[in-house]
Amino acid sequence: MNDPATATFVAHRNLLFTVAYEMLGSAADAEDVLQETWLRWVEVDLAGVRDERAYLVRITTRLSLNRLRTMQRRKEAYVGPWLPEPLLTTPDVAENVELAESVSMALMLVLETLAPTERAVFVLREVFDVGYDEIAEAVGKTPAAVRQIASRARRHVDARRPREAVSAQETRAVLESFQRALEGQDMQGLLDLLAPDVVLMSDGGGVKQAALRPVSGADKVVRFIIGGIGRAEVAVAGAPTVVNGNPAMALHVNGEFDGIMAVRVEGGRISGLYFVRNPEKLTRVASETPLTLR
Repeated sequence: MNDPATATFVAHRNLLFTVAYEMLGSAADAEDVLQETWLRWVEVDLAGVRDERAYLVRITTRLSLNRLRTMQRRKEAYVGPWLPEPLLTTPDVAENVELAESVSMALMLVLETLAPTERAVFVLREVFDVGYDEIAEAVGKTPAAVRQIASRARRHVDARRPREAVSAQETRAVLESFQRALEGQDMQGLLDLLAPDVVLMSDGGGVKQAALRPVSGADKVVRFIIGGIGRAEVAVAGAPTVVNGNPAMALHVNGEFDGIMAVRVEGGRISGLYFVRNPEKLTRVASETPLTLR
């Protein structure tokens, strides 16, 4: 690879995709942003670039911010709850606790509650440890304003993120128990695994049947599961499936893949269930997507 611009872009591609994905929650939109980033990058005079990584992250951030604002209109017109697009991730993502948490379905949903600029600042500062001056250039704010935004976004996220760190082993054990109870149509077993205030969100995008609003409370969630997906043949794929760096379940109906179920575990019980059925959001669960913080 003799072209310096191409070599640099390829070297940082996984990082740029991770930045865009964490800002957008959509792999398809993140790929579009990367394509636009490449088109901008090849027009840059590299002789005037001191820090190529920082320059590329800045381009990606600006384009992601623009895309995030247009996505807001799509989400407002979306049928039912909007969940981030799940990614089948490489083993090293699960081994990196910081990265696995940052792309977990639970935290990605918290990021959805931030305003676009707040999300960009939080992701760059808290996840990728980008300096305030660099972030200021990327989002078009002063460093002082960025510090204020970062502080506000951090408080907002900390108030809503999972209160305790849960190991992958514990999550996997809870999921395996959930699978057994689901396969056995064991209503009491499911109730024992769910937190009293558990919330289930299902994303069918108007294409597949799903609850149009979040289902709250253990009793209601169990009735929803038993009445609908409880009839599915559930398979925890392989060792098991790892989606967004965290254990998850691949659900199959009549032997055909139907969707991905991710969970949030707190206090040994499931406090959040995230079921993605929209086929347009399931294109990245057949092959692994590499993610990185560096």
